Amino acid sequence: MPPAKKSGRALLREEGLERTDNNLKSHTWPIVQMINQKNYYTFVLTVLPLVQLLNESCREYLKREDQVMVYRQQQEESVKAALQQAKDKSMDGDTMDVDEEGEKEEEMLGSKVIVIHPGSQNLRIGLASDALPRSVPMVIARRSDKAEFEVGPPYPNRKKADAGENGEEEEEQEEEPMFGPEFSHQLREMSTELKQRMRNNKRRILPNSKDLVISYNNRTAAEVVKEHNDPNRVEWTEVPQDSPPEYYVGKEALRIPDISKPRYRLLWPIRHGWLNEKDYNNKRKLLADISVILEEGMRTELGIAKRDIRGTYSAVLVIPDLYEKVYVNEMLELLFKDFFFEQVCIIQESLAASFGAGFSQACIVDIGAQKTSVCCVEEGMCVVESRLNLKYGGADVTNTFIKALLVSQFPYRDINLWRRYDYLLAEELKLKYYTLNDAVISVQVCDFHLRAPGSDTKKYSFKCYDEVMIAPMGYFNPKIFDHSYKLEGRRSLLERSYDIYDGKPDDPISTAQLTLYQASRPSSNGNASVNEVGADGGAATPVNSLLLTPAKAPTLNPFSHINLETTAATPRSSIAGSPAPEGTPIFGASTPAFNFGGPVPFSHVVPIGPTPLELAEERDKQVPVCPLDQAIVESITHASKGDEKKIKEYLGSIMIVGGGSQVAGLNHLLEERLRGMKRYSDFNVMVAPPPRELDPQVIVWKGSSVFGKLKSTNDSWIRAAEYDILGSRLLAYRCLWLY
Repeated sequence: MPPAKKSGRALLREEGLERTDNNLKSHTWPIVQMINQKNYYTFVLTVLPLVQLLNESCREYLKREDQVMVYRQQQEESVKAALQQAKDKSMDGDTMDVDEEGEKEEEMLGSKVIVIHPGSQNLRIGLASDALPRSVPMVIARRSDKAEFEVGPPYPNRKKADAGENGEEEEEQEEEPMFGPEFSHQLREMSTELKQRMRNNKRRILPNSKDLVISYNNRTAAEVVKEHNDPNRVEWTEVPQDSPPEYYVGKEALRIPDISKPRYRLLWPIRHGWLNEKDYNNKRKLLADISVILEEGMRTELGIAKRDIRGTYSAVLVIPDLYEKVYVNEMLELLFKDFFFEQVCIIQESLAASFGAGFSQACIVDIGAQKTSVCCVEEGMCVVESRLNLKYGGADVTNTFIKALLVSQFPYRDINLWRRYDYLLAEELKLKYYTLNDAVISVQVCDFHLRAPGSDTKKYSFKCYDEVMIAPMGYFNPKIFDHSYKLEGRRSLLERSYDIYDGKPDDPISTAQLTLYQASRPSSNGNASVNEVGADGGAATPVNSLLLTPAKAPTLNPFSHINLETTAATPRSSIAGSPAPEGTPIFGASTPAFNFGGPVPFSHVVPIGPTPLELAEERDKQVPVCPLDQAIVESITHASKGDEKKIKEYLGSIMIVGGGSQVAGLNHLLEERLRGMKRYSDFNVMVAPPPRELDPQVIVWKGSSVFGKLKSTNDSWIRAAEYDILGSRLLAYRCLWLY
């Protein structure tokens, strides 16, 4: 008899196959349902185009201007301004002439724009609508235990006592020079060169001119003038004893008596075109002093209080041609976060000078107090490879002038440039007597009044001869200047700027400046020429690339004097990740563990040669110094790139600006030296001051004020709202050059 048929449920129960998991899934993977074949075209027409659009958007991310917030906001504001202008005209029925309306808008814009040009010695500040700026000494005096003349030895620092009237002491002076053998050697060489120049120009030369000067100065005594008989007596800053202020700024700081109670010490936040890291031990104090000087300058000179700036005024900041990004970022942060300017734009010094002079193409030479810059400008842009930054200026001429006078037995032998009244006296003597016109060089009698706080005025008479021309001739022989202190404190407070992607130093540098650094390093044989200056003020090799064919800039490497192990196979020749052939030696590996035969990953190969960081550190150990005429040739060489037509155009439009260019005869002497170079002897060389009799000291500020009033500069304005979002990264979109 066959078994009874069982139901499927019974079989599952007996065999243990019945579900007991309450319909829970055995896995969590999503189940993809089959596509309905009837609606397949819907997926093709809707989903695939979206995927393709997404891929295309990713490939074009930030490659179009409409994808960048800065440009998008700019277009939106332009549209809003146009709509608002059309609306105002339709409502008011304005029939004003277009030119009158434009002038009115420009005047209104200039009255709310503050142009700021900070320098090593002076701050030029003013409204863009002003004809000329106000000059404020870039100095602050803060309460201290000691004044600056009490901190260190006097300057210039004598290396022996002053010689007297007898012959023995004069012989000792010749054996042991007052300022060292190097300065004495340079002084004699420049004096001989000047005599030869005067003979060539048929000038009369007395054979015993130096002896007459020294003999007269040794016999001269000071004449005391009572204070009530001195019509030009100085009004010194009176420091209250009960509640002395914490600081003084500008001219008031320079007029504080050196022996005041309490003592005050002068601090200059900017030195040699860099932020002063030598006299400060805190970056915050350094930036705070810059802020105080700007605030006091706006309040006293412009009548604008700090609280009135927020949301009302804009600023134009003038920066050097070869700037440091840390300096630009800190100044931008100061203007936005401390003064709350509505918007700020940035312009380079040489470009501003071309704006002020109205030149579309020129070689701009800006001689400041402690920095000289050379740059070629073409069609409203600085030629990036032509920029040069030299660390000497009018202050070095002042120091050299006083040294030369002391060698000639200057009657006021106790002069110390760390004392404020002596510093002001030295500046007065330099501006009054120095010249580069050899027609006026003769033994002449000069006089000056020494006005010190708390004492009667003293009148001195002295004779001078070639000292008045030797000091400014240091522009063409900077070896006579003292460079030993110019790198003190460098990189002690402020780190250099690095690229956020590859970590390399990204401060701008030009091929002309690199050539200068290469020529300024010590030679391998230990010898050096008079044109090179190292970190210790020593000599260096001459600039040997000035008159080479400029068709292609040479490959520059300040580390070329270092002997590195090289091989025929260059690790940098390929970026592929394939291993090296078996048995190939690996040079420059990070550890000896990789110096064995066999496959070695490319990531373990270290390129031979100095890194960009090492190159930047090597440059920081050298003072960039070069004769002015050779620097101009070097800048034009790199700007023209072998084009003879451009060389002629630049040589025919050299313009000298800055306070250090006010020496008489500088333009003529510079033209003569440029024509004396063999390569440019047949060219038309023209060195001219700014046109329309503009003051060369303010031509950069004047051009910046013109730039701040132009409508076309709207693209370069950095607005506060944008800066809050992007910070200094915004400079890559707003600057007129490649930041």
